[in-house]
Amino acid sequence: MRRFDVVAVVGAGAFGTALACAAARAGRRALLWARDADQAAAMAASRRSPRLPEAVLPPAVTPSAAPDDLRRAEAVILAVPTQNLAAAAAALASVLAPDVPVIAAAKGIERSTGRFVTEIVAAALPRAVPAILSGPGFAADIAAGSPTALTLACAEAATGEALALALGSPTFRLYHATDMRGVEIGGAAKNVLAIAAGIAAGKGFGESAVAALIARAFAELTRFGVAYGARAETLAGLSGLGDLVLTGTSSRSRNRRLGEALGRGLAVEAAVAAVGLAEGVWTAGILAEMAAAKGVDMPVAQAVADLIAGRLTVDAAIEVLLSRPLKAEA
Repeated sequence: MRRFDVVAVVGAGAFGTALACAAARAGRRALLWARDADQAAAMAASRRSPRLPEAVLPPAVTPSAAPDDLRRAEAVILAVPTQNLAAAAAALASVLAPDVPVIAAAKGIERSTGRFVTEIVAAALPRAVPAILSGPGFAADIAAGSPTALTLACAEAATGEALALALGSPTFRLYHATDMRGVEIGGAAKNVLAIAAGIAAGKGFGESAVAALIARAFAELTRFGVAYGARAETLAGLSGLGDLVLTGTSSRSRNRRLGEALGRGLAVEAAVAAVGLAEGVWTAGILAEMAAAKGVDMPVAQAVADLIAGRLTVDAAIEVLLSRPLKAEA
């Protein structure tokens, strides 16, 4: 079984930093790669990342901005936003050896093409082995060594198992799977649906309303996932239901906080300025389009997409949802 002793994490943001710390904790040598040489030098000197300052980089983590350093990687984690993933993956084409696993740690859908993240990786790096890592884990918790559990999926079952064993530890539990589509859809759709949960909370509707919305949102996520080839049992696991519960209920989630700001009456632009750009903002429109293309009923996701696009106000979106006819629960 492959050991993957040297792991490169491309993207020195909060999540990339946390994953580098987790890899080091698992006994790997982790290269934390940043585009900016000054940032990499500052991290090497301070042993901290500006995006996750509370985490101290373990000795086994080496910050770098030198592309040639990536040639030593036996596995790569791409911890960059979905909309930047194609460019980040393409930049690796000249330095990665064949058959190196490239694990996408992004949660979204490319809005210009409708491609899922493993499709982006496969197109940019045809000689690599695509994989996906997703689930309910905040960067700060992972970096601190708090118990977390995620799913790592790879179509090559043996490679997925080896990666999970190499990167996992007692406090960073990685469950391996082969249903890459299910894992990446769970991570993408939950961001949009978490915005809706935040709106309900921001409007002051109470925890009962938020719980009901999350339950209906999970039904939407499942319908969409199955329509696009995911397995229902994957969507009911960590990367689907688990991540939706975390993101939809915790104000530590940027998507939830953005929804709360919208629910309190802020315009979309003002909410983004106050909270920061949440991945669900980019994903909402393409998720709704892809659902419509397959005839998948996703009223909550559609309402979020219409709100972000300026086609509906928050109150109008709520009225649309509440006026839907009652039917049997499916």
